[in-house]
Amino acid sequence: MTTTALAAYRQQFSIPDGVIYLDGNSLGVLPKATAAAAQNTVANEWGNGLIRSWNTADWINAPRRCGDKIARLIGANAGEVVACDSTSVNLFKVLLTALKLQEAKTERNVIISDIDNFPTDLYIAQGIRDLLAGRNLELQFVKRADMVATINALGSRAIVVMLTQVDYRTGERYDMREITALTQSKGALMLWDLAHSTCAFPVELNACNADLAVGCTYKYVNGGPGAPAFVFAAKRHLDVLDASKQSAPISGWFAHAAPFAFDPQFHVTRGIERFLVGTPPILQFAALEVALDMWLTVDMHALRTASVALTERFIAEVESQCADFGLTLATPRNADIRGSQVSFRHDEGYAIMQALIARGVIGDFRAPDILRFGFTPLYINEADVVNAVKHFREVLQSREYERAEFRARGKVT
Repeated sequence: MTTTALAAYRQQFSIPDGVIYLDGNSLGVLPKATAAAAQNTVANEWGNGLIRSWNTADWINAPRRCGDKIARLIGANAGEVVACDSTSVNLFKVLLTALKLQEAKTERNVIISDIDNFPTDLYIAQGIRDLLAGRNLELQFVKRADMVATINALGSRAIVVMLTQVDYRTGERYDMREITALTQSKGALMLWDLAHSTCAFPVELNACNADLAVGCTYKYVNGGPGAPAFVFAAKRHLDVLDASKQSAPISGWFAHAAPFAFDPQFHVTRGIERFLVGTPPILQFAALEVALDMWLTVDMHALRTASVALTERFIAEVESQCADFGLTLATPRNADIRGSQVSFRHDEGYAIMQALIARGVIGDFRAPDILRFGFTPLYINEADVVNAVKHFREVLQSREYERAEFRARGKVT
């Protein structure tokens, strides 16, 4: 099956004329239905319903309702996922939860992660170590090639192994089943960041027996800039937390068992909603839910087949048309260990990407030298791939990227 099977979805997105958008791995394209849904929330639910809409428009249940929809996209069950906050805040919550679940195992004090993990994940772990100085937590951040050996060597002391399934720079993909099984065989918990996985390919959290996970919805999910992130916690762990009456990782009022009782004493709710904190951002949820409803109609295995076809075609075209220009493939050739992106290295990567963007071929750059291209088969096809590479060759051949305006760096790259 090729992108033809998904071609009808392209009409559901607003893609500017003259743009080939290869940055859905950073910010997804706007679904056409989003604007109307957001306008209805603003003008009707907020404008007319006012505060009544917390009940009449069911605003109050948006985090759980959207969480249950996300669960279907990542191989989880209803009641195991809640949409809320940002990925960074959620990672803070699930790392604290992992510590709680493992607190009886006093010999465990190591958090293991990939040194090339997305930096916010590493920063959150560092912050928790400093916040809980009395726990004497240790951080082991190692290269991917050393991950299995590190888990084998330190597993008896590990609290949690925290990995992003798909490397944000190179697109290299961990084997979720294999790493989860190894981690758990050592008595540690497995925490996955699904930022570059959700709606990029089929994710099977429960089939892989994952413990905890976080993810965002503004990339492949197309939920919009700043869209709510999500938390996954396996039911077996939620049951333990409930039975032991563990407090919420952040004891905000939406994690209270009865938030509108306005009890001055905190009493944690049961289940996945323990990961909520404060008032949900309803305008953002309105946009997110449109995207989720669309994704629930997509055959994720057909999506993966199309993604592999597009990424392989892109690699072949670049290596054929852009040889001898100093590009080095950073992404695995083996599709089994590749997400839905392709990255090339070049010493002039930033300027080259700016020149491409000026031509309407939008990807992005990641330091120090990565040109990154994301492929969402719902709105990218093989003609886009061929045309994008044509521009790529012209930029390199003409050395267009040497122009001063393409070397000026903005805050966002």
